[in-house]
Amino acid sequence: MSMIKIEHLTFSYPASYHNIFEDVTFQIDTDWKLGFVGRNGRGKTTLLNLLLGKYEYSGKILSSVQFDYFPYPVADRAKPANKIFFEIAPEAEEWELVRELSYLDVDAGVLYRPFETLSNGEQTKVLLAALFCNKEHFLLIDEPTNHLDAKARELVSAYLKKKKGFILVSHDRSFLDGCVDHILSINKADIEVQKGNFSSWLANFEQRQASEVAQNEHLQKDIQHLQKAAKRSAAWSERVEASKYGNGPVDRGYVGHKAAKMMKRSKSVEARQERAIAQKAGLLKNVETAETLKLFPMPYHTDTLISFSDVVLYYDGNAVCKPLSFTIKQGDRVALDGKNGSGKSSLLKLLTGEKIEYTGTLQIGSGLVISYVPQDTSHLKRTLSEFSEKHQIDESLFKAILRKMGFERIQFEKDVQEFSGGQKKKVLIAKSLCQKAHLYVWDEPLNFIDIYSRMQIEQLIKDFAPTMIFVEHDKAFRNAIGTHTIAL
Repeated sequence: MSMIKIEHLTFSYPASYHNIFEDVTFQIDTDWKLGFVGRNGRGKTTLLNLLLGKYEYSGKILSSVQFDYFPYPVADRAKPANKIFFEIAPEAEEWELVRELSYLDVDAGVLYRPFETLSNGEQTKVLLAALFCNKEHFLLIDEPTNHLDAKARELVSAYLKKKKGFILVSHDRSFLDGCVDHILSINKADIEVQKGNFSSWLANFEQRQASEVAQNEHLQKDIQHLQKAAKRSAAWSERVEASKYGNGPVDRGYVGHKAAKMMKRSKSVEARQERAIAQKAGLLKNVETAETLKLFPMPYHTDTLISFSDVVLYYDGNAVCKPLSFTIKQGDRVALDGKNGSGKSSLLKLLTGEKIEYTGTLQIGSGLVISYVPQDTSHLKRTLSEFSEKHQIDESLFKAILRKMGFERIQFEKDVQEFSGGQKKKVLIAKSLCQKAHLYVWDEPLNFIDIYSRMQIEQLIKDFAPTMIFVEHDKAFRNAIGTHTIAL
């Protein structure tokens, strides 16, 4: 057991005008299973890169362990997976990797296939297993769930629960709860470390913020009373002092003493007021606001929007799913469930008009307006203003939604290509929220998106009850908003 110590860390990117981290100090134990959470753009991946020594910074990072990073950059993806394993863990034995893969329900035969032929889920599992074969290393795991289906997420969470010595960046609440024993949180004003899983951390965080809100309201009332009392005492003191003159013979010494006493009382009240203001200033620095979002679903002229009858999807001439028969009616929120490669994204693309090979009967209502959030964000580029103009959405509304989802104004002038993965996803969701539609088709909308925004979007869908068909592997989100599930 050893400690990783971060002392007075300050960092900003060379082209940036503000610090990502400023005088940050905390420490963590190398035996912990540490969940790492925070809003998109707060610097989670940046901190991992600082630990890896990729950037210059001021302050100290003290550690006796070697850091490994997931996802491991595979240079030659045509190599067999076992060759890549030995690049990652040169001192390990292949049987050790086979053992680790068995815990992840992966057949050892994948080791002799070119890495590029493995599914995204298999690649994730192979790389994680290989990295854990490096004994005495500390693993920095950056969002491993984005290419995992629901079952694979449960397997990987159970696998990580048996391990120790890692930092895990994830926005999947159920996934975090299943495998971590501490939480590292980047807040608005500081970084905190707390024992427990995500749910216990969130409960404590919300309780603390509620207490600070109550304390803030109490202090605000005290400050108002003290301001009035200070003004009254000062006014009395001035009137008494003025009475020494122009009122005939008076004991000016006594009157002056009385005025000074009142002024002293006024100064005492002012000092109490200043202390209350200082105490109030220390509150609510980390409150995470989640402003209400709006959606503009349109009613359709019939109850049924879409009907599938014995639909089978094909890829390269091969069927990828069993025959599907179901309908989407107004108010339905249909969750598609299935392993990676089972045709979920293809089915959504089929609805949006892409040429997908299929058999069976698909009936789409005439004049049906669809708003689509694709899984891929690689096509996003240029500024937000240019993006809104291209897609013919109201720029002011579009940016207002992004502000409510945690965007800083400085982001509005940047090229979207510079955004984090979560920020790019928010751009696509904000576009969809600007569009009036009969049906919302969302393909893994929450990839990379922070936990606060996930809960914000959950509440939006509950409030406006749009008709939806979606793919999402975040169990908590799917359970919260789905009306029924279709298994592929």
